[in-house]
Amino acid sequence: MGEGGHLALNGLVRAAILGYLLGAVPFAVLFGFLQRKNLLREGSGNPGAVNAFRVLGPVPGLMVLVLDLAKGFMAVAFGEAVGGVPGALAGGAAAVWGHAYSPFLLFRGGKGIAPAVGAGLAVDPLLVGLAFFVFLVFWGATRRPYRSALLAALLFPLLALAYTGRLDLFAFSSIAMIPVVQRHLKDWNR
Repeated sequence: MGEGGHLALNGLVRAAILGYLLGAVPFAVLFGFLQRKNLLREGSGNPGAVNAFRVLGPVPGLMVLVLDLAKGFMAVAFGEAVGGVPGALAGGAAAVWGHAYSPFLLFRGGKGIAPAVGAGLAVDPLLVGLAFFVFLVFWGATRRPYRSALLAALLFPLLALAYTGRLDLFAFSSIAMIPVVQRHLKDWNR
């Protein structure tokens, strides 16, 4: 591998590490700490925006949602700064993994939807719109939001490939959706 290849790989690795660490910041847990509540033990026990809404209220819940979306979006921006388009995609996917498997929470974490949406909005907003439409179709048919999110996540890589024809977006969405699918499987009946 030539010097250019090493530099590209170095940028890709740095983007992925940066994205993972950014995604790993557990905003829901931090907001819970401010209210002397442990989101890992209260409500659903999930350290994400939905449980923050339930346990902490609408304002902190909305703040957690915005910050979790921003984690994915910023991971793409920082990834692009250090590794170009491949770095952007690696950073965004890694942010989802960091959110779902945070080292700050002993590798526990949220379901990954918010950082995945944030990363997707930074990469291709129309693709996220298509995935949201798929979610709405499944939700209308099943009236089960978690099942609908799981099905939309499973189809997201295929949507990316069909809509863009880009293998790098297919790889990005496939890697980003693994923790989302894994975290939603246990909620199939919800």
